[in-house]
Amino acid sequence: MGIAQTGTGKTAAFSLPILQNLSKHTRKIEPKSPRCLILTPTRELAIQIHENIEAYSKHLNMKHTVIFGGVGQNPQVRALQGGVDILVATPGRLMDLHGQKHLKLDRVEIFVLDEADRMLDMGFMQDIKKILPLLPQKRHNLFFSATMPHEIQTLANRILVNPKKVEVTPVSSTAEKVEQHVMFVDKPQKLDLLLHILKDEALSKVLVFVQMKYGANRVVDRLTKAGVTAAGIHGDKSQNQRQRALEEFKNGDVRVLVATDIAARGIDIDGITHVINLELPHIPESYVHRIGRTARAGAAGVSISFCTAEERSFLFAIEKTTRTKVNVVEDHPFHSTEIANAPVMTVGKAKAILEGQRLQNKAKNRGGGQRRQGGGGGAPQGGHGGGKKAGGKPHGGNKPAHGGGSKPHAKSESKSEGAASHKAHSKPAHAKPAHKPSHKSEGKSAGKSEHAPKKRSFWSRLRNKD
Repeated sequence: MGIAQTGTGKTAAFSLPILQNLSKHTRKIEPKSPRCLILTPTRELAIQIHENIEAYSKHLNMKHTVIFGGVGQNPQVRALQGGVDILVATPGRLMDLHGQKHLKLDRVEIFVLDEADRMLDMGFMQDIKKILPLLPQKRHNLFFSATMPHEIQTLANRILVNPKKVEVTPVSSTAEKVEQHVMFVDKPQKLDLLLHILKDEALSKVLVFVQMKYGANRVVDRLTKAGVTAAGIHGDKSQNQRQRALEEFKNGDVRVLVATDIAARGIDIDGITHVINLELPHIPESYVHRIGRTARAGAAGVSISFCTAEERSFLFAIEKTTRTKVNVVEDHPFHSTEIANAPVMTVGKAKAILEGQRLQNKAKNRGGGQRRQGGGGGAPQGGHGGGKKAGGKPHGGNKPAHGGGSKPHAKSESKSEGAASHKAHSKPAHAKPAHKPSHKSEGKSAGKSEHAPKKRSFWSRLRNKD
């Protein structure tokens, strides 16, 4: 059992010994029957691990492949038919191909369960419980997790027999070299604050996390209109779209990558300078993994979390779990003293309030779309302008602007590794017009930026303050 923070080299830690073991104890490869199975929660992580194994085994006579959902299965089936030593897989596609008799698991010698806690978060525990009986009783098990909640400990007890435990960092600790900051801000001003801090060029490669898929699309639209190069990655994007966004971000063609938690475990990109939590996660362990995308392999990095009154309970839970006090930054034009001094409510109450707000705003937006049909009003500020829907159709006609209850937008990210969703976004269900209060706030921000050359940058002031 290995417990280590993200970015500490877990992939190399298990890949290199596996390659050494398999190359030392050779066996004739059988069709459809891998010798080693590495199970991961997301496509991105599966691809990353496979690329690492490919690099490590360059001079070894070792066959390996990767299978995941969201793409055609035929090339994957052909690779399995020829037989492989190492198979990297996501649970959904693994179960699918096994069910179609394209894959056998009864000859697996080594079983690796990577990012076990993320498997739990994404709802894959039932799949894992179905996979375990398909494996031979006698095998070598490797179990990796960055955090160790109770459910994961229970799963480990089921899989492992008298395990050797290697723990290189405390459970639920945060990366040592990440500067953690929080900014208290009203929800309608979060995007204004994001644009404000992005004026500082020190934020050169930024990963922004949001809770919902439609929220990612909305943030990308707003940033793009403001002249900031941005791309989004979430479960409703095709595999090709996700890979393209990652490549553009990796190569520096895109400055900001906006992601849901699907990317928290699958992105291993050097040089991410800042991680911004536009919305705080409800689970402290998700925060640990989010900010772990920066300060990897000993490098330094910065995390910034935007926090509303309701989200203070999530912040409190994060600080309690990580045993870290997050630095409060007041040096920005959108600081809310009222939120900073607001009482901390229970997590359950906070979730209920946020869900109520989401449903209320969804109903408002749906009603607003119907009124705009007759009045011909323009798109909300910060939304999809140009008098068109996200799908490219004019607003007029008999259909409401938001279509018949677009349910995919209402759900947070989960179980995203399977076949790519066939549900198309007709138009993001904006929780609020993203820029509604911005006349006053942008003027305030713009007023400050006129004198920016005469002052030190926002982040240099922040670091001095620390």
